[in-house]
Amino acid sequence: MRRLGHVRTGETYLQTLRSFMRFRGGIDMSFEMMDADTVEHYESYMRANRLSRNTTSFYLRILRCICNRAAAEGLTTQPDPFRRVYTGVDKTAKRAIALKEIRRIKELDLTCSPDLDFARDMFMFSFYLRGMSFVDMAYLRKKDLANGYITYIRKKTGQQLSIRWEKPMQAMMEKYPENPTQYLLPILTERHGSERSQYLNKLVSVNRKLKQVAQMAQIPMPLTTYVARHSWASIAQSKNIPLGIISEGMGHDLEETTRIYLAAIQTSRIDDANMRILKDL
Repeated sequence: MRRLGHVRTGETYLQTLRSFMRFRGGIDMSFEMMDADTVEHYESYMRANRLSRNTTSFYLRILRCICNRAAAEGLTTQPDPFRRVYTGVDKTAKRAIALKEIRRIKELDLTCSPDLDFARDMFMFSFYLRGMSFVDMAYLRKKDLANGYITYIRKKTGQQLSIRWEKPMQAMMEKYPENPTQYLLPILTERHGSERSQYLNKLVSVNRKLKQVAQMAQIPMPLTTYVARHSWASIAQSKNIPLGIISEGMGHDLEETTRIYLAAIQTSRIDDANMRILKDL
């Protein structure tokens, strides 16, 4: 996977291998031994170690993918050893904030704290760029900005997207010195070929600082770069922008993915309606 350029996929395969081998106590096994009982015991092991259903499902889906490839290559004849375990995706907690909260983040005076200022700026830049993921922001190249548009390939899906360059984006770019590397934003700034580790270190640092930004802006939920993506989608929906346009703007392959993003927003509206009803009691 790494040789093919699928670095993130390679990392998740390695994480799954390490998890499964901890369950096995380091003892190897053949694909033919991977039966329903083994898979069910693996799920129970992960749950006993307090992993959430979404996390256990994540590992099981990767393991299932590998077993399916093994079956296709004739390495096993086991009939669906994953039939008794959960491999779905539960709805996660609300990850979107309202436009008024985005505005509070934007208007914070953070000039005395460059690290917090940078984290806030990266959050806002993601929001300006239709909720662009942090990894795609990190790998934006200077040449990707041309003729008034940012054109890039999504790391996750391989889709090509174009975003019109707007004044808030330009204002933020002018705030920072030009990146000495080929990259546009001040995220990957070293030339020694460690882009992946630079990206991961900056992501961890930015998300940690965003927790402090959230407190200062009185945001009642953990703030991460991912919240900017969810927030752009939910605010677009609140402005009655059609689902298909939101989906295309975010680079989703399927509108169903966008519906999952927006499901928590619908729940929030129902909760607000319930609150208004209870106030009249």
